[in-house]
Amino acid sequence: MGTEQIISMKNVCKSYKMGTERLSVLKNIDFSVDKGEFTAILGPSGSGKSTLMNIIGCMDTLDNGTYALNGIPIHQTKEKELTSIRNHEIGFIFQNYHLIPTYTVMQNIIMPLLMRGHDRKSAETDCREIIDMLGLSERIQHKPSELSGGQRQRVAIARALCSKPSLLLADEPTGALDQSSGTEVLRLFTKLHEMGNTIVMITHDMNVAKWAQRTVRIVDGEMFEDKTN
Repeated sequence: MGTEQIISMKNVCKSYKMGTERLSVLKNIDFSVDKGEFTAILGPSGSGKSTLMNIIGCMDTLDNGTYALNGIPIHQTKEKELTSIRNHEIGFIFQNYHLIPTYTVMQNIIMPLLMRGHDRKSAETDCREIIDMLGLSERIQHKPSELSGGQRQRVAIARALCSKPSLLLADEPTGALDQSSGTEVLRLFTKLHEMGNTIVMITHDMNVAKWAQRTVRIVDGEMFEDKTN
């Protein structure tokens, strides 16, 4: 029996209309991620990595090719169904945290579960386990403005984990952090990977990519040979 694939892309192409011309952003991308892998997508600004991330995250659609996420044929899925897939299959971690400033740590973490109709008591129990694991127990009544950058990113990671997603998708997760806080977050990703989480991390920084189990490079819309770190 083969390894279960969380991401399977074949010949994925994407272009955008720019005036009278079409700009080809992704060119015949073949990309797969097995369950439990920690993969970095490394590329400079303008390489196509953000477009690839948006397609992986079901926030943009491909022009040609096929894409399956945890066995779901995304390339054949309608927009309204993609919202549900985003909510249930993917835990997003952004460079700028995307926390609600007027909410406490607990409110920020639990909000996605409550929006999906989870019972508050059971949702709080699930979230507290993750909050404890991430060392945020003393901070649950604090607002984001009362936290350091590294703590805010841990809140964002906790929010992503509480949904029990198939995939953690991290976009430049250390981009807004100093070196020490960035290293702390990357150590946390290593721990989450060791616990069996599947992680795809988008970065322009080779030193960040080295923390992943494997790295793929994207340059001018083309993906290059995987490298195991």
